[in-house]
Amino acid sequence: MINAQYRCPICQSSLMLKEHTYRCAQSHCFDQAKEGYVNLLPVQFKHSKQPGDNKAMVNARRAFLLQGYYQPLADKLISILDALSLSNGVILDAGCGEGFYTGQFKQSCQTVYGIDIAKEAVKKAAKKYTDCHFSVATLSQLPFDDQHINAIVSIYAPILPAEFNRILSDNGYLITVTPGGNHLLSLKQKIYQRALQHDEDKITVDNMTLDTQEQLSYTMTIRSGDDLLNLLSMTPFAFKATEEVKQKLKQESNFECQADFLIRIYKKTA
Repeated sequence: MINAQYRCPICQSSLMLKEHTYRCAQSHCFDQAKEGYVNLLPVQFKHSKQPGDNKAMVNARRAFLLQGYYQPLADKLISILDALSLSNGVILDAGCGEGFYTGQFKQSCQTVYGIDIAKEAVKKAAKKYTDCHFSVATLSQLPFDDQHINAIVSIYAPILPAEFNRILSDNGYLITVTPGGNHLLSLKQKIYQRALQHDEDKITVDNMTLDTQEQLSYTMTIRSGDDLLNLLSMTPFAFKATEEVKQKLKQESNFECQADFLIRIYKKTA
């Protein structure tokens, strides 16, 4: 695999990989882990000791996604990348988690990066998807040179317009996935007395124009209570679920639940 092209998060000069260590001209060093990823999140950039998802959350996410419930979303994103003719491009999965989507983007794109602030997620991603480049980093200070990326995919991750514009090439793309109004509504109804639909308002991104918007909706049949609890752990309303509710969910089988995704394609403007 070709060495990843990163820049130093401390001094912003280029990093070169030699004998499993990334080093810049200012002698800042970052060791490549045995799984293949590199940690480019210096301690001074952290807001907590272990930011992002913990090991249990990462394992639950991996277990749920490998059951195929969200595979239609992955297939749709791959078809979008194909349609944008990005086979020779450089793609960033911004907030990649444990790499379920990142690894599949290699079907369409030659060079694929995955970035996440959660070390446990990146470790798991790098171990499984060895033909992608993974690093621990913050989206607010991405470890890439200006205009190095041809397309950014952001699935339920924060959008940082200034930093995304900086690393995107001219006429580059930002592909966002956000929840549609009915996403997981039947699951939310198990937790809230009054479950509200998601807000579908589009995001305004400076220096980018909204090129295309699509909605992907389908009904999932969640086969087991364990799958349902794994799904719950991926949601922001997991913390609202009582132990009583969790025990009831664990007893569920063939639970019908809505998947409802809004996919927007933004194009960088000069």
